[in-house]
Amino acid sequence: MAAHPSEMTIKPIGIVRSQVRQKRKPGYKWQEIVSEVVIDDSLSEALGGLEEFSHIIVIYRLHLAVDTAKMAVKVHPRGDSELPLVGRYATRSPYRPNSLGQKLVRLLERRGNVLRIQGLDALDGTPVIDIKPYIPGYDSVENATVPKWAKHE
Repeated sequence: MAAHPSEMTIKPIGIVRSQVRQKRKPGYKWQEIVSEVVIDDSLSEALGGLEEFSHIIVIYRLHLAVDTAKMAVKVHPRGDSELPLVGRYATRSPYRPNSLGQKLVRLLERRGNVLRIQGLDALDGTPVIDIKPYIPGYDSVENATVPKWAKHE
């Protein structure tokens, strides 16, 4: 196994501004939530051309998922004990050693350094790590398979 650094520093490029300030159950209809990603002013020019895309991928830090007691190696997906017990990395659980989230969202508008988006499942104040354009031929997989429990029905 190749050597790897024991520590790494990632600097947020922006922050989420949303009406959703705390997670509650039952969950929100995240696909309907409109929020903003406010990018650091110094990176505003780096957003040039992004407004030509209908969708973007937002990578963010799940900064409130710090409960180490919830970081078991095996978990039930979505915390549902009716679903099979699987390895942590077979789920989208926020409780993981490097709590990063990734979400494909609709880009509604760009105003300078502010991206107005729809469908981001992140709370107000969430640090944004990166933004990438969604490119269908590059970011989608034909004939992908998932276990039965992972399918949305």
